[in-house]
Formats: sequence, C-alpha cells, structure tokens
Amino acid sequence: MIWITSVIFTLTYLGLAIGRVPGLRMDRAAIAFVGATLMLVAGVLTIPQAVSPESIDYETLFLLFGMMAVVGCLRISGVLARLTNWSLGRIRTPRAMLAMTILLAGVLSAFLVNDIVCLAITPLVIHLARRLRFDPLPHLIGVATAANIGSAGTITGNPQNMIIGIQSRIPYLRFAAHLLPLAAIGLVVDFLIVAWVYRDPLAAVPNDDARVIDGDASPNDRAPNAASSSGRPNLSRQRKSVVWLQRKSVVVTLASVAMFFAGFQIALVAIAAAAVLLIDPIKSKRIYDQIDWSLLLMFIGLFIVVHAFGDRVVATWGIGQWRQLLAHPVGELSVAAAVLSNLVSNVPAVLLFEPIMRAVPDAARQNAWLALAMSSTFAGNLTVLGSVANLIVIENARREGVAISFTEYCKVGIPVTIATLTLGIAWVEFMTS
Repeated sequence: MIWITSVIFTLTYLGLAIGRVPGLRMDRAAIAFVGATLMLVAGVLTIPQAVSPESIDYETLFLLFGMMAVVGCLRISGVLARLTNWSLGRIRTPRAMLAMTILLAGVLSAFLVNDIVCLAITPLVIHLARRLRFDPLPHLIGVATAANIGSAGTITGNPQNMIIGIQSRIPYLRFAAHLLPLAAIGLVVDFLIVAWVYRDPLAAVPNDDARVIDGDASPNDRAPNAASSSGRPNLSRQRKSVVWLQRKSVVVTLASVAMFFAGFQIALVAIAAAAVLLIDPIKSKRIYDQIDWSLLLMFIGLFIVVHAFGDRVVATWGIGQWRQLLAHPVGELSVAAAVLSNLVSNVPAVLLFEPIMRAVPDAARQNAWLALAMSSTFAGNLTVLGSVANLIVIENARREGVAISFTEYCKVGIPVTIATLTLGIAWVEFMTS
C-alpha cells in the first residue's frame, strides 16, 4: 500500500507543480480532485476516512468561503473601487503612485484574501496609470509583490495562512503581533526595490494635463447599476440598494476584523459575516460568483491526498528522530518551505509540512508555524508562478493590453524574495530569542 500511495501522491504533486497534465486541459483543482479519487479507488482510504475531520479541515474551508463572500461583496458593491480611486485619485507623480499602490495592496491583503484584492484593484491601477499617462508596469508588479508581502501579516491574508491559523490554533492577535510588523517592513523593502529597478520610468515628468476624478472607477469595476441605465424608472432605487450594500459590507468587514482581534473563533466569524451579507435584496448568485469554487475543490482534494500520504507513508519516516530540524526549525523550515512553495505552490507545500509540525517540540512549535507562514508567503514573489495573486495580476494586465513577461517580473521578484526571506528568517529567529 505504501508504494501505491507514493505513486498517486507523486503524480498529484507533479501535476500541481506543472500546473497541467500534458494533452489534457486539467487545472490544479481537477488534478487534486483526481488524486483524491485515486486514493479512494486504490483503497488507500475509505470514503468515511476521507470525509472525516481528521482528513478534511472543514474549519479552513468555512473560513475561506466566508472571507471570499465578504471580499466579494466589497468588490461588487464598488467599495474597493471607491477606496482605490480615493487613495490614488490625487496622485501626480509615478513614485507617489507606486508608494500608494504598494501601501493599498499590502494593507488590504493583510486583512482580506490577497487573491481577491488583486482581482479587484488591478484593473483600477491600470486605468488610473493610463489616465495619468504613467507606465503601468512597475505599479502592477508592485500590486502583486505587495499583496503577497502584506498577506503574510495575518491569518486571513491568504489561503495558506488560513490553514496554518486553524491547525496551529495561534490566536489572531498573537499571529498579527508577530508577523504584521514584518509585513510592514517588507512593504518598505518592496517599494525600494521596485523603485530602483524601474527608476527611469518612475522618474518621468508628471503630466499636469492628466486628471483623475475622485471616484472615477474603471469600466470593469463600477458599482453595479449605479452609473448607467439612463431613463429607467427604478434607477434611484438601484442606487440606494448599491449604497446600502456598500455601507453594509464595510460595517460587516470592520466588525469581523475587530472580532478576529478580540479572539472570537475566526471560522465562525467568517461564515456569520457571509450569512449576514447574503441576507440582502441583491441576488445571492452575484455573491456566489465571487467565490473561487475551484480553489475550494483543490483544498478538499489536497486534504485527502495529504492525509492518505501522511497515514501510509510519512508515518514510517520517523520524523521524531530528525533532531537538527526539530531543534532549530526556523531557518531550515523556512528555506525548505520557500523551495517547495515554488515547486508545487504554497498551499500544497503548507499541507505537506503539517506532519513535521506535529513533531516539533511544544516550545518551538508556534515559531515553526510562524516561520512556515512567513516563508511560504514571501516565497510567492520569486516568479510569476509563485502565487495565484501573481497570476491574477498578470492575466488581468494581459486583458488590458499590458504584457508582463516571466523575465520582466523576475527582475523584481527574485531580489524582493531574497531580501524579505532573509529579513523574515532573522525576524522570526529574533522573536524566539
């Protein structure tokens, strides 16, 4: 049974690393689902074992679903568009826009899911850069790198941190107290590197003729039914509905973040927030459309695959005897997580490290989890394939006619990753001393 499990696991993770199966049009979610099904068909796990809480982390799924719904409402109501335009609307120099873009992407991603933040603000950044006649390239790379760095600051910043937060049981406030200052420093480092790499485009003479009107959103990100439909008798009612959803979304989001810091169960708060937002005149389907169902499917598949591999294979490795790693987990773990995150993506990497975390001594376990969160997130900036956030920015930029090549991204991604990872390892080590 060990070799069957190993073969299925290896093929699944190889597919995740490549991102597709040659000759087929399967994405990572389909690959994870097929891998999980093969574990069941081969008899490695039974269906009751596969769907048990020991296999599938339902709390993480609830948390991820709830946060997607909350951020989705912020997006479709136009709140993120208004915030982005308000923040960037009075910018007149390229460097100032880069600083504000990195700050906005980093702060939003620290408390909301970074993938959805990138999806929401990327078209707006392109739109505003063009209005000011700036080169959008450095600002878009700033969005991607800052979203990854900022998301390391809290449990709700990205999917892998959600897994770590649920499995480690580190309180939200304690997690943020350790990593949020590091994320803030990382954003400064990110700005300095992007500004240096693109020093010529960012030194362009400001265009006094360009004007950005506060609240002027990109055509793709306007609040629904709020600026069109001329002549329709129910326009006033629609606008009132949009304003209501905007206010409701902001209140629910701020209340949720406050309850996270206050120590309430984060998964319960997230799904309660989603439930409140679903009680609304807006069609529920519009909120459902903001949910990344393929990511949830990938999570389920990976939970099953990794659980089977852990029970049948990892249990035979004698992890408890890995004295060097267990005695000094921060440095070794961070480097290993950074490498693996760029091979198979950060979510599968984090799941694979879970058995090792259980073997780390209690005194060092919290810092090992924090190191894993930091390294798997910061490593996402290495290449365009390092995180989903990067791919979202690049794909949205391509649709708007802005090409970001692999090598162009790496001009910033590689030095940013090296600098922030080095800083992160030193920071977590310092926190343990």
